[in-house]
Amino acid sequence: MPILRVNNLKTAYKTRLGEYIRAVDGVSMRLEEGMQVGIAGESGCGKSTLALSMMGFFFPPLTYISGEVIYEGRNIMELPYETLRHEILGKIIAYVPQAAMNALSPTLRVSQFIYDIMRAHDRNVTKKQVVDLLHERFALLGLPERAINAYPNELSGGMKQRVVIAASTILNPHILIADEPTSALDVTSQKQVIQMMQRMLKMGIVKSIVYITHELPLLRQITTHIMVMYAGVIVEQGTQEEMIFDPIHPYTRALMGSIIVPEEGIRSRRIAGIPGVPPHLGKEIIGCRFKDRCAYAGTLCTRCEGVERDIGNGRRYRCDLEESALRVVYSNE
Repeated sequence: MPILRVNNLKTAYKTRLGEYIRAVDGVSMRLEEGMQVGIAGESGCGKSTLALSMMGFFFPPLTYISGEVIYEGRNIMELPYETLRHEILGKIIAYVPQAAMNALSPTLRVSQFIYDIMRAHDRNVTKKQVVDLLHERFALLGLPERAINAYPNELSGGMKQRVVIAASTILNPHILIADEPTSALDVTSQKQVIQMMQRMLKMGIVKSIVYITHELPLLRQITTHIMVMYAGVIVEQGTQEEMIFDPIHPYTRALMGSIIVPEEGIRSRRIAGIPGVPPHLGKEIIGCRFKDRCAYAGTLCTRCEGVERDIGNGRRYRCDLEESALRVVYSNE
């Protein structure tokens, strides 16, 4: 059984002129225990908005339109904000934001910052209980003991990132959503952050992880499944091996084509960019969202939204062309 199910979720940013920017436009997905899901796509395709929407975290101008996010039979989209804040956020779904290094308060020691987080969920927790928990948790996650009572300016970038992840998971959430967790970090710090999250999954501190990142080679190393997002919709999803080595959708194929696979060698294939730009999400989109950039688009693509095709074992893609037709085209290139 899935931990979380997202059914046809639609959210948008409402502008001052009353225009709706449909950043998430009918996304469906499911998370199961042990899954490490990577969400990939160009900037502005809706990845971070999807992460916030999955938590029911709506602040203007982000607006909920329709759809469901089901946890244990409850649609969290229907929960009052206070119930969502006390029962879901942090406890069931935790979020590591972009630029997490700036999430810590510069005027609070790490222990006080995390104490405030825990008191928001349990008014009876004591400072000693929090410090004792931090000693145990930091040791398990490879963070130095001195970080517990340090101010953020006394920590390196990599340490601050790991402290924020530790703070986000201090209540042992079922699902951790990490939005660009390794951005702005050097290679060594990136490795430490990834190893820390992997360790939390193995130890049962979290049950499933969703990674949002532009670093496609990273997805190959850490995910079990990959979802590719384009212009507010999921255009393809499958296992990590399927998505990287056998992509079906033309956009996924072009996106994954930008990865240098060591087994294939650098000279074995040409790496090319994707021409054009994504469509404006504030305007009505007629036909396939990728049609203006797709080398295989036909007449039908200009009139109809791509059909979502389920080809078994959780593998899905959204395109008017059948899998067999696409493979014939690819084989002739």
